[in-house]
Amino acid sequence: MPELPEVENTVRILRPKVVGKEIVEVEALDPKLGHVPQNLTLPARVLELLRKGKYIIFDLGERKLVLHLRMSGHLFWTHSLSEISKHTRLILRFSEGTLLFIDPRRLGTAEVVEEFSEPLGPDALGDLSFLDEALLKSRAPIKLWLLDQRNIAGLGNIYASEALFLAGIDPRRPASSLKKREVAKLKDAIHRVLREALEAMGTTLEDKAYRTPEGESGDYEPKVYGREGLPCLRCGTPIERIELGGRGTYFCPRCQR
Repeated sequence: MPELPEVENTVRILRPKVVGKEIVEVEALDPKLGHVPQNLTLPARVLELLRKGKYIIFDLGERKLVLHLRMSGHLFWTHSLSEISKHTRLILRFSEGTLLFIDPRRLGTAEVVEEFSEPLGPDALGDLSFLDEALLKSRAPIKLWLLDQRNIAGLGNIYASEALFLAGIDPRRPASSLKKREVAKLKDAIHRVLREALEAMGTTLEDKAYRTPEGESGDYEPKVYGREGLPCLRCGTPIERIELGGRGTYFCPRCQR
């Protein structure tokens, strides 16, 4: 967390607030991000706000401010400095508002670069026809393949689990073992899950870490993720949890054979 739906909604909400506006002051409250104000020439006008995979990019012309929210980060738009908390790591002040980068676990990143150059695969919301050939080239478990941002950008632990459940695919299966009809189901499931999560403003888990820039929580309710031991919503079989590549993986042993 946050994954593509949470990041996309963050960008959509913030875009009309910051595009065309100037960042007039930057303050790093976390020493880890102290390089950000040092590397920015202010004022800096935001020409565009973009999402690339799970990255948020402030296009400032000759430079880009790139944020990654990681496990517990979110951006909050405010007009009151009283909203600054002990978990606020970076403050971007505009002439008509302030953007706070809040991150309790301090895992999120912020970098100032000339060009964004992360090696990302095609976006998970885009054309997925490439999966027909790409999956044939890998023996990695399909869940881990989907989590590799170099293969497909934007999916994380929650929505990869949800898409595999919807497609009826066991997360442990080698990617190359999927039949053509199963790949077709997976492509449809990825788009369906992401669009449903986008409409629900993302997923807010029990830790309550994720919020939209306006302070709202996400209403998407996972069908398998985080539901270990609870009955499958489709067949009633208890949801199982296993470790796969060091990540907790949830699935229905009956629906995802």
